[in-house]
Amino acid sequence: MPLRTTLIMAWNYAVLRIGEQIKSLAFIILYLTGFQIIVLGSPPTNSLKIAFGVSLVIFGLAFFLEGIFLGLMPLGEKVGLYLPQRTGIIVIVLFGLFMGLGATFAEPAIASLRFAGSGVVPWSAPLLYRILENEPQMLIVSIGAGVGVAVACGMIRFYYGISIKPFIFTIIPVLLAATVYCSLDKNLVKILGLAWDSGAVTTGAVTVPLVLALGIGVSKAMGKSEGASGGFGVVMLASAFPVLGVLILGIVLNSTTPYPVTETEFFSAAHREKALSLAGTEEALLRLAYTRGTNKGRESYFGDENEYRRSLLTLSEPQQKEKLIGSMTLNEWLINKASPVERDIAPADYIRNGRSGKSGLSGMKNIFKSESKIAFFAVLPLTLLLLIVLLLFLRVRPKYFDEVVLGIIFALIGMTLLTSGIRTGLAPLGDEVGRSLPRVFKSIAREEGRVLIEPFDEKQVITVFSIDGDQDRFFYLKDGRGNPVHVPFIEANYDKEKGRYEHIVKKPPLFGPELTLLGIALVLLFAFGLGYGSTLAEPSLTALGSTVEELTVGAVRKKGVIQSVSVGVGAGLVVGVIWLMYDLPTLWMILPPYLLVLALTYWSDEDFSGIAWDCGGVTTGSVTVPLVLAMGLSIGGELHIADGFGILAMASVYPIITVLLYGLSVKSHQRRSIMKISGEV
Repeated sequence: MPLRTTLIMAWNYAVLRIGEQIKSLAFIILYLTGFQIIVLGSPPTNSLKIAFGVSLVIFGLAFFLEGIFLGLMPLGEKVGLYLPQRTGIIVIVLFGLFMGLGATFAEPAIASLRFAGSGVVPWSAPLLYRILENEPQMLIVSIGAGVGVAVACGMIRFYYGISIKPFIFTIIPVLLAATVYCSLDKNLVKILGLAWDSGAVTTGAVTVPLVLALGIGVSKAMGKSEGASGGFGVVMLASAFPVLGVLILGIVLNSTTPYPVTETEFFSAAHREKALSLAGTEEALLRLAYTRGTNKGRESYFGDENEYRRSLLTLSEPQQKEKLIGSMTLNEWLINKASPVERDIAPADYIRNGRSGKSGLSGMKNIFKSESKIAFFAVLPLTLLLLIVLLLFLRVRPKYFDEVVLGIIFALIGMTLLTSGIRTGLAPLGDEVGRSLPRVFKSIAREEGRVLIEPFDEKQVITVFSIDGDQDRFFYLKDGRGNPVHVPFIEANYDKEKGRYEHIVKKPPLFGPELTLLGIALVLLFAFGLGYGSTLAEPSLTALGSTVEELTVGAVRKKGVIQSVSVGVGAGLVVGVIWLMYDLPTLWMILPPYLLVLALTYWSDEDFSGIAWDCGGVTTGSVTVPLVLAMGLSIGGELHIADGFGILAMASVYPIITVLLYGLSVKSHQRRSIMKISGEV
């Protein structure tokens, strides 16, 4: 084929694949930014950096998915096809365990968990903090082990042609019992949201296609591929077992983890040994006091007023500043963490017009470097496992080896771009929207920055009287464009001795105290729209809907499946946001829907049960996970909740409910049609 023709074909194919990713991302990005601009009244900060991150996600997804289909999926299907022919069930199960573990390390959505612990404080949720900050590798291994057991169970199911229902009615009651047990412990209850979210994170771009490819291969080899929906249900297992893995990890670590205490007690000298068991070193503990604590925690840490003040004064020294507040700028610390007294002591300039921070695209080189290293150690071990089994153990060579190599290269490039984009684009966007949402349903003003006016002339303050004799004082301040702005004068912010006034720049609440119900309704509508719209754009859901319609010979429509799943995800996010807004017990949010799902599964057909349970897994992809997780954690942080985990779990279980209800309605309609025809005959 001529070079020019080859290049044109490659270009057209690349445009098609990138276009697919743009379509899948367009709605959710426009929805979030539109909501922030129109409803919240503030465009995203660092918009250039976020736009660059979203672009990375688009190209990263295109490369990564192409790499999976060219490289890893053909290898997985080959292994699944030849392994049962030349080995027994024990070897197949062992291979499933190792492959599940490797697929978890290569899952891009797992990257979201790496950034999830930054808002957790060790005094309110010690065990959760320890798992996320001190034992992240153990967390990933626990999740991976759960996926490995799930893949092994899936291989047993494919090998022997076992129904999916026995697995559902075994593992789900075990998970619910473990959840009830953990809810009775002050430490374990804090990890319930993380555990159930972990099940949603695992079923992404790597695990689902690989598990399905392996299952297809085993089914073909065993001659059991004729079942209409026999291949469904494995994704459900890959969602359930990681939950158990994280709960077991929490139970094991709990015996050596301190219990929750107040912030003052945590940083006190009497509690120092237990605090150091979480922080590690004195330096790390002091940094925790500065970056995640309040002035009460810092005062408790020092115990001496003079030492406390000397520590604040050292913030002007670059090395000491980095030691105390890390990569955070001093202005950011003053705005977000410091008390009014600390702002008066700390030697620093104040934020002007609420703006601060580094350049939008700074540090991208370091991000690419770290993410490429993670991609290398995530993709290559899984690839080597598949190749070793194929070439050395089964002695089978892939038919198009050059395509496989190209696919692996694409997967490496794609994962680097994708995780970098999540880190710089999707996660910050979700975080920003999440931090702003409480302004919609709570009558609170959000602090955006501080302006120090020095010298300040109190003579320029204007007094205004009402007819009742009440008085208000204000003055005029120029904004960034040089226009005079009406600013209220607050006596407490004025230092007469120094002739200095500190103006706090605030975003007012969107609705007054009388209209908070409207704000709540708006937030819930936003959550439903986010879940519904983003799910409609998921390519894996479209593919699943087509497969279901084809396998059921049109009895179950593609459109019906897609709509059912989308409504379920929207409803799940609504429930998740309500749970965060009112800080409801996690057990209340998990137990009722799963008990309902078990009842609906009992009444549903075998074929449709596997389809419905798998629908809960395909909704949480590489795009949805980081956005929703970041948004949930940020809402939790703004509302002073120990964590915001659990919202992804709601987005996984409610689609199962809606799809099972849709299946029962289809079944009922078919019965009525048959009865009608029989009556006529």
